[in-house]
Amino acid sequence: MQHLRVVFMGTPDFAVPTLQALIEGPHEVVGVFCQPDKAKGRGKKVQMPPVKEIALEANIPVFQPDTLKTEDIKECLHELRPDIVVVVAYGKILPPWLIHQPQWGCINVHASLLPAYRGAAPIHWAILNGDTTTGITIMQMDEGLDTGDILVQTEVEIEPEETTGELFDRLALLGGSMINEAIDGLVAGTVTATPQDNSCATHTRKVTKDMGYLQWQEDAVVLARKIRGLSPSPGCVAFLNGKRLKIWKAYALTEAGVAHEFPGAQVGAIGTVIGINDNGFAVQTGNGVLAITEVQPENKKRMKAGDFCRGHQLKAGMVFDEQYTQSM
Repeated sequence: MQHLRVVFMGTPDFAVPTLQALIEGPHEVVGVFCQPDKAKGRGKKVQMPPVKEIALEANIPVFQPDTLKTEDIKECLHELRPDIVVVVAYGKILPPWLIHQPQWGCINVHASLLPAYRGAAPIHWAILNGDTTTGITIMQMDEGLDTGDILVQTEVEIEPEETTGELFDRLALLGGSMINEAIDGLVAGTVTATPQDNSCATHTRKVTKDMGYLQWQEDAVVLARKIRGLSPSPGCVAFLNGKRLKIWKAYALTEAGVAHEFPGAQVGAIGTVIGINDNGFAVQTGNGVLAITEVQPENKKRMKAGDFCRGHQLKAGMVFDEQYTQSM
């Protein structure tokens, strides 16, 4: 087996399992590139990216340039002499010279079954769109956005109640479990690079906070997907009596489900609480009923929706605010 010098480029938690697998694998990680440290949280404390923490623990040199487009960085990468560059959610576009520099090129671990969901937030959009499967693609990078040839893919089922956060963790581990075998197969010639079918390509856009404002006129199934798809971030909110209420868990009810779980509930105006039980409350949507089971009141901790109902005297007939004038 050929022993490769690997440069790793990644930043968030999603990239950690792949870096860890490379560190523990047969090849040598000679440098790690990630985004600069950033101030986070209410206290604006400067924090290292998760990838940096792992690299420092393993005594691997870390580089955090604002851009890869300088002569200094070009010289740095020449000195590192990578045989291959592995990229996982790095957050920067690689310049053409870098894509073509290493002997085995640059490969990317992407959280979708390409050519589906090229671009940002593929995990969010798989859940938002109601997909039942997704997976990991490891591809040979070219100068396009997620357009390179496919090296290996692994498909997984999306669980019915799975959130983006839960699927994120599963796919991160899956990427880590695939990376060394993909590299070894590429070098050995047992992995064949397969061009993507561009006619089947779909593209995603970034997920934004304003997507999380629940519009009760939407279908209950769509709202349930949105709550799962935007959990844990940016999250979904509605407003009741002018107070923000974050919705963490909910599911769409059939007519039979409404009758069974909320006996006596009647179809109401859109945005109306039509029933309450020990587990939570039901809201009339533009099509169907949404059962809400976990919430977070303004300036409070997450709680079971049933406890919220009891603590805030929520009653059937209350109506959620139509206009959202407050910030998430």
